[in-house]
Amino acid sequence: MSLNKTSVGVLGLGIIGSRVAEKVRAAGFEVYVWNRTPKLVPHFLGSPAEVAEQASILQIFVRDDEALLEVLEAARPALGRRHLVMNHATVSPAATRAAAAICEECGADFLDAPFTGSKMAAQNGKLAYYVGGPEPLLARARSVLEASSAAILPMGEVGDATVVKITTNLISASIVKAVIEAAQITQAQGVALEHLLEGLKVNANYSTLIGMKLPGMMAGDFEPHFSLKNMLKDADFARALAAEKGIRAEVLDATAALMRERLREGKGELDFSVMGEELVKKGGVA
Repeated sequence: MSLNKTSVGVLGLGIIGSRVAEKVRAAGFEVYVWNRTPKLVPHFLGSPAEVAEQASILQIFVRDDEALLEVLEAARPALGRRHLVMNHATVSPAATRAAAAICEECGADFLDAPFTGSKMAAQNGKLAYYVGGPEPLLARARSVLEASSAAILPMGEVGDATVVKITTNLISASIVKAVIEAAQITQAQGVALEHLLEGLKVNANYSTLIGMKLPGMMAGDFEPHFSLKNMLKDADFARALAAEKGIRAEVLDATAALMRERLREGKGELDFSVMGEELVKKGGVA
């Protein structure tokens, strides 16, 4: 028997959604799930509408604008005043507003709630959610979000959280590109990458991201924690936001160009740190 009366639906069981569903279920909620590709998990249902019939709070973890709007259209027949829909996918601000409009037409409430954190953060319940929307809706959602998070940060209106998520991701991608350039120069000068890593660990610019990605690149480990194709998608969203306001984003442009090159090579499903695979080819293995 569920310890909580609130029933939760998780739509999209990829790297993050599957782990969030597990954490929410472990917190005592009744959890119903759907994924485009069927999965052998508890309470898997055949469509988004079937999930909406069972659950009053819906958490959406899909890849892009098109997938988000398709899922909401599929759920539309079952959506109504009892529902609170939270979009956790990183999509464009336009898609966020369109999703909110679909929910409003159905009488459902909507929160713009992208997250930061990759596979292990989701597995350990340590995601951070950026939330755009009215405070009363966040209060209603808080116990569900707490099941998979270490932080829940109000970010203003619907759409504002999406902008913050997109801009923070561009920093992550650009940092990894900068680390790759530093490593290439280090290698070219005949210095072992182990020394670069040691030097970074006591430097003010060291971060959890560097601590994850540089050792992975050195070892040739590109298991996806955040896929290249998804990071490139977010980088392109950021580039579009910059262009819309006439802002030059030269660092981001260079980073996106490298990711696009790797995507053309068929590496979109690997971790975005695969940008640095040349380090392995040139002797970066520890």
